[in-house]
Amino acid sequence: MDKSFNSAPDPSIRIVRPNFQAIHRFPDLEDLAGLIRFDPGNGEIWLDDQRMMLIHNTSLGALRRELIETLGIEKARGIITRVGYHSGSKDAEIVRRHRAGSNDASAFSLGPQLHSIEGYLTTETLATEVDVEAGHFYGEYIWHNSAEAERHIAAFGKSNAPVCWMQQGYANGYLTSFLGRPMLVREVECKGMGHAACKIIGKALDQWDDPDSDFRYLQPQEFVQNPSSKTFSFDRTETPEGNSASKITLVGVSSGFNSVCHMIQRVAPTRATVLFLGESGVGKEQFARTLHNISDRTEQPFIAINCAAIPEQLIESELFGVEKGGFSGANQSRPGRFERADGGTLFLDEIGTLSLVAQGKLLRALQEGEIERIGDTHVRRVDVRVIAATNEDLRKLVEQGKFRDDLFYRLNVFPVRIPPLRERKEDILLLVENFLNRYCAMHKRRVTGFTESALEALMLYSWPGNIRELENLIERGVILAPENGAIDISHLFNSGENLRGEDPKPIETLGTLENIGNDVDSEELLPELLPELLRKGLASGQISLDGLEDTIINEALKLAKGNVSSAAKILGTTRARVAYRLSGKKVPHPPEDKE
Repeated sequence: MDKSFNSAPDPSIRIVRPNFQAIHRFPDLEDLAGLIRFDPGNGEIWLDDQRMMLIHNTSLGALRRELIETLGIEKARGIITRVGYHSGSKDAEIVRRHRAGSNDASAFSLGPQLHSIEGYLTTETLATEVDVEAGHFYGEYIWHNSAEAERHIAAFGKSNAPVCWMQQGYANGYLTSFLGRPMLVREVECKGMGHAACKIIGKALDQWDDPDSDFRYLQPQEFVQNPSSKTFSFDRTETPEGNSASKITLVGVSSGFNSVCHMIQRVAPTRATVLFLGESGVGKEQFARTLHNISDRTEQPFIAINCAAIPEQLIESELFGVEKGGFSGANQSRPGRFERADGGTLFLDEIGTLSLVAQGKLLRALQEGEIERIGDTHVRRVDVRVIAATNEDLRKLVEQGKFRDDLFYRLNVFPVRIPPLRERKEDILLLVENFLNRYCAMHKRRVTGFTESALEALMLYSWPGNIRELENLIERGVILAPENGAIDISHLFNSGENLRGEDPKPIETLGTLENIGNDVDSEELLPELLPELLRKGLASGQISLDGLEDTIINEALKLAKGNVSSAAKILGTTRARVAYRLSGKKVPHPPEDKE
């Protein structure tokens, strides 16, 4: 247990003891309740842009009991905690859209209010300090009337440990998403243990003495890394054969990430061939290395080869080796990747780029477990586990005759799809923290955190380059940010990245306005010409309402340098309306403006 539970808070942390009623009058519960929309005709309930469901607390209690009795209390707690984390992350997104330029403390208070509206409990503030830009938080709270503790007592009686697992996960998810840095909330008193109410303490993950005792419940497997780890290796001379366990940085908490982790944990003890599927940059090699490291081959070589980077005429010698004199220029014998991986794992990245000839020889090696060097006269037996990866649709390549169907079926024994980063929004801020720590250490820089606009941009961006692009942008931000300052949006997105995630429909007719200003006073002509240009654009089908709104919002964002609140002021509208348009999400009715 952390020492701060039984002693005064760290004197270096300034505790603000706010007027509880004053904070929770902004905004009032009526405004928040206005975010709830019932559409019984379609069987839908919406909280802002998130679809919700009403479910009996007794039903959740029954599910909790079955999970505990089936999986054991440790695994059940992990599942329930991660469900709560996702819920907290979603509510933090809602708060960011509706904070309307308020200060950190008042905007932060929306989270506990949403939690109350959703029926979980009510929150009383004992102490809190919030600074989004510095990523700093310290808080002590009382949870009254916990629905989760109530059902646990009904099912199991009083416990000897805290039981508000979903609520703890919710608080962790909300804080982490709101502040842009991994936070950890601990329940130090619990109604389920016999206390009058539940008490929690929250602060940054790296400020706890023993964070893993609670953070482990957010990790689906033991090999998932704590994002605040300060232990990094920057050795650039590591050979492919080296055991690179220290380099593996699997970080995440999203359902898609957890699913991949569960699958590689299941297949690791076997000899099955694994095929990783996913876009470029999603971390296929990282997952492949992790699979090797948690298998019984971990002490044996891990050999990786990018099939797309090897010329077609050399791929056979790279895979299977060559004997001296095997072809012109072969002055000495050398083993191929299969031989070097003997007893271990061979990772074949971008396998869809192999020629049909190379595919045939690879198929024989996989089926027979034997290879033959170029120019050699005898066959060599090898014991190699093959892991392949591709960002192409191999089934489509088979249909087009570009990939052998028999090789595809041989590789497709255990396919694992890694979702792109845009489908793993909950992982973004954890990855950001990991990369921030890594590159601050590498480049010997001190960066305090991220500005509000930078955090907003990180969450809105569509990440076409996935985790690889995120890593590069964080390194760029660490280098450009001022010493002991925060990373701003201009430090991250300064190389032509499209923050909208998609190109708006072009309005070619309006482009002629740029030429008008070259010869005449465009300010005088604009009021007269704009309606005419719009009429022509509408008549020709070059302008749509969505396209026009997208164009106007993009221009406002450029003028505001990516700050959504400033763009809203330029447009003369509310931040909530602009954020709704940027989200690209469709719900039955747009959010009503409460400002």
